[in-house]
Amino acid sequence: MADRYPYRIAARRGEATLIWRPGEGDDPDALAVDDLGRLLAFHDLDALQGHCDRNGWKLVREDEATLDLDVVRRWAEHPGHGPVPAGLLLEAWNFFDDLSHSLGVGTGPPSRGPLQDRAYEKLFGGEPLEPAAGDGAWTDQEAQTVRELLRAGLELWEQAVRNAFVTG
Repeated sequence: MADRYPYRIAARRGEATLIWRPGEGDDPDALAVDDLGRLLAFHDLDALQGHCDRNGWKLVREDEATLDLDVVRRWAEHPGHGPVPAGLLLEAWNFFDDLSHSLGVGTGPPSRGPLQDRAYEKLFGGEPLEPAAGDGAWTDQEAQTVRELLRAGLELWEQAVRNAFVTG
């Protein structure tokens, strides 16, 4: 059985910690949901640990970081308001993919096509927002598609939080 990891998210509604599990084999990475398909969210690590213990899950607490969705939202909605680290955008993109798979919803980040694939590869490979990135920089069209994808992911997050099973 795969280990579980705490995944802290900061957003407009405050902070919550989720349970993240890496996929095994061809399975996608996932966030824990309850029997009704609602995202499990915890206000404190003791409650999260208790939930994992009751379910026989090993919780690995290392390199705990926080994904700040407010910074992602500012860039997606107002890209001229300052720089944002490419690593944060990559983490958010991957988080929204995991969230979409976990909730089993048809709505979420737009499906990926060649334009999104190019933008993702540039994001994964470096700093596509830096002027010195040369061929690794996003085109205006790639940057726009990333903003659209992140806005859709943020909407999915807001929906998931409204319906989440929150404890602790």
